Amino acid sequence: MPFVELDTSLPAERLPPGLAQTLCAATADILGKPADRVNVTVRSGLAMVLSGSAEPCAQLVVSSIGVVGTAEQNKEHSARFFDVLTAQLGLSPERIVIRFNPVEAWQIGKNRTVMTFL
Repeated sequence: MPFVELDTSLPAERLPPGLAQTLCAATADILGKPADRVNVTVRSGLAMVLSGSAEPCAQLVVSSIGVVGTAEQNKEHSARFFDVLTAQLGLSPERIVIRFNPVEAWQIGKNRTVMTFL
């Protein structure tokens, strides 16, 4: 059950229509998870500083069970997420950062229980 959170200083009107759905489909493909398990949040117009600069930027946080726990996995995921983000946001790779958070099934609640029991 991946969670993807995109924070950007770009104003909402500069984001492509359907960006959340695009990120959902891309995440499902990149992580090999069903799209109906992917959760996406997009926050725009934020006051952000990346690498000491307030130029337009974005930060993506990817949390998931079992598929973001190694450097080898995340190196491949990173390249693919950067391809999507640079195309969708019109930002250079230097203005984007990605943080991967591996989570355990017992850390995600759903349907009045945790994923361990689903």
